[in-house]
Amino acid sequence: MAELLIVDDDEDLAELLEEALVDRGHQIRRACNGQEGLDELARQVPDAILLDVEMPELDGPAMALQMYLRDRGLEAIPIVLVSGIVGLRDIAARVGTPYFLEKPYTLEALTALCDRALAERVAPIPTEPAHVRA
Repeated sequence: MAELLIVDDDEDLAELLEEALVDRGHQIRRACNGQEGLDELARQVPDAILLDVEMPELDGPAMALQMYLRDRGLEAIPIVLVSGIVGLRDIAARVGTPYFLEKPYTLEALTALCDRALAERVAPIPTEPAHVRA
């Protein structure tokens, strides 16, 4: 199927997502924050990224902005934002991704959104500097 990168600081959740997506035939790599996510992208470009919003070191929106600014093909990777943060729709709009899912969500909803992102391959286009606003 596809190679996906999960970037989330919640190890238990990332493991659960990995299991569900592997069961659907995807290959999974994981990173626990945005900086590690960027490091993984330097090693190999995935087909899509599942990205948490609030993380230490470099949050999800800041990672997405770095991908866009660094160019080199990273700006074309579909990003699926997954978070329980209030205002996720607005954050997704600033990141420029149509793919976002608010917690709590079902694994069926997540896999369906991943399938949609992989089929449509809409690249994010930031509308403003993306960062989490407290």
